[in-house]
Amino acid sequence: MPAEHAVVLTTVDSEAAARMLAASAVEARLAACAQIVGPVTSVFRWEGEVRTETEWRVECKTAGDRVGALQEFLNLRHTYDVPEIVVTPVVGGSPAYLSWLVEETR
Repeated sequence: MPAEHAVVLTTVDSEAAARMLAASAVEARLAACAQIVGPVTSVFRWEGEVRTETEWRVECKTAGDRVGALQEFLNLRHTYDVPEIVVTPVVGGSPAYLSWLVEETR
């Protein structure tokens, strides 16, 4: 059974890209809100070598039934070849906040 609410996160290479992605997801009603965290340092393996890059994390709060559309939205607008998109189910929280979250994604 899918979660009723989720946090969908991705990372991008600039604060401007993070702001654009966050605002457009909220404007499209795919996320009730999005928080930008950064800069963060990411260490990862890409094309056979270990790299260290500065990134900004975008955390989108959404209703469970909007997760698929939000993932597709992020994939289409992302500049990375293989964007990080991670979905974490919300298993609890303030009932008033979670109700607002659903309302704002309609």
